[in-house]
Amino acid sequence: MLRYLLLLVTLALPVQADEQVVLGLSHDKVSITANFDGSEILIFGAVKRETAIPKDSPLGVIVAIQGPSEPITVRRKEKRFGIWINTDAVEVDAAPSFYAVATSAPLDEILSATEDLRYKISIPQAIRSVGAPMTVSDPQNFTEAVIRIRKSNDLYQHLDGAVELSEETLFRTSIAMPANLTVGDYRTRIYLTRAGSVLSEYETVIDVRKVGLERWLFNLSRHQPLLYGLLSLAIAIIAGWGASAIFSRLRTN
Repeated sequence: MLRYLLLLVTLALPVQADEQVVLGLSHDKVSITANFDGSEILIFGAVKRETAIPKDSPLGVIVAIQGPSEPITVRRKEKRFGIWINTDAVEVDAAPSFYAVATSAPLDEILSATEDLRYKISIPQAIRSVGAPMTVSDPQNFTEAVIRIRKSNDLYQHLDGAVELSEETLFRTSIAMPANLTVGDYRTRIYLTRAGSVLSEYETVIDVRKVGLERWLFNLSRHQPLLYGLLSLAIAIIAGWGASAIFSRLRTN
């Protein structure tokens, strides 16, 4: 009886992967100031093994950085009677404000569609859009529009081959984060794959925050909007009066 109990306990314990990630980051915080023009995050690490490197299939490494998700409304414009008007609209339930996925090889070669669906790694899988109106026949086009627009602004990045992998043990990559970042926690995931299947997953967080005067103004606008509005009005009045006084003095001279 004791033998069976020990067997059940052993089966219930989580199985440790033969290959695991040991990760490093150049920095785990991004500070946004008035002159912030973007940042670059260097991600590097190694693969920890208890056994020899498997020879049956090559190792794949995937790095994904995801910013805070938010709902957005996507509208389609059509030209009717000579003017452009909004015709259809789809509510996207959650779209990452920033998303970058870098790989050691083409994503479709190192990750199966089933595993992508399970772990939500590719850009389309990271966007959640359900319950489109019945009147919209092509809701997928609205999701594709979000991806296309945010790719053009460097907010969505698909970087095949950007992860340098050495001897199937050491890896490194760098992700360029643009200036127009949304503050919040940026979920960072690293996956090891073989034959399209995920072997191991490691997750950490990069903290993106406003600092200094920018942080104070940001918090004031969110928590005390009335005071923020009055302060903005007072600054505008003072600036206008100051400019008027300077021009008046210049004219008299």
